[in-house]
Amino acid sequence: MKLFIYHTPELTPTDHLPDCAIAIDVLRATTTISTALDAGAEAIQVFSDMEKLMQVSEQWLPEKRLRAGERGGAMVAGCDLGNSPLDCTPERVRGRRLFISTTNGTRALQRVQDAPVVLAAALVNRKAVVEYILAQQPETIWLVGSGWEGSYSLEDTVCAGAIAHSLHTHLNCPLEELVGNDEVVGAISLYAQWKDQLLAMFHQASHGKRLLRLGVVEDLKYCAQTDTLDVLPIQKEPGVLIKNY
Repeated sequence: MKLFIYHTPELTPTDHLPDCAIAIDVLRATTTISTALDAGAEAIQVFSDMEKLMQVSEQWLPEKRLRAGERGGAMVAGCDLGNSPLDCTPERVRGRRLFISTTNGTRALQRVQDAPVVLAAALVNRKAVVEYILAQQPETIWLVGSGWEGSYSLEDTVCAGAIAHSLHTHLNCPLEELVGNDEVVGAISLYAQWKDQLLAMFHQASHGKRLLRLGVVEDLKYCAQTDTLDVLPIQKEPGVLIKNY
């Protein structure tokens, strides 16, 4: 098994795909996706383009859909939701399909959607992701951070490091057997330094500061939790994620 970490979708290779691709957008898309599926959403359908989201979701009955749109951290006009996991309560999402487009996370998912297996990971569902990988043993794994508009982000890297750290611990193998690129070593080191102060790290991160300016303090607290949801978002068809049982 070889792990490769790419800090943004733009940094992923274009000439091949891994056996398993894991998209990460801790603040907040993959946290929201995991929370919605745990709360009973029928599926999550991701879009990089808001116009396309509106067109496709129009084919669904209003009571069977929710439109979630976020740009620059704020909700898009005409949508039911923004990108806050705290809005994804069972009362609101159960039995409905969430059509979602965000600034960064949905781009990462679309970049890797042709891989044989595509997962969505955040800190909240780290354990479920690790258990799946240990059970399936894919040969090559990409952990793809969403970053912010093409730039590196601390929160996605620390989540990738948390997954890599847990895999290394469970496999009990020399680190060099697991590491596919230098970014893996860096991410594990970042996680080791901040694992007990993740919320403090989010307050240091540029996107965390951006969200704090928007007043979404509780979102940061929620997204900084580790292993709180036993849910694995897995791609059923390109762009559509369901809960893996």
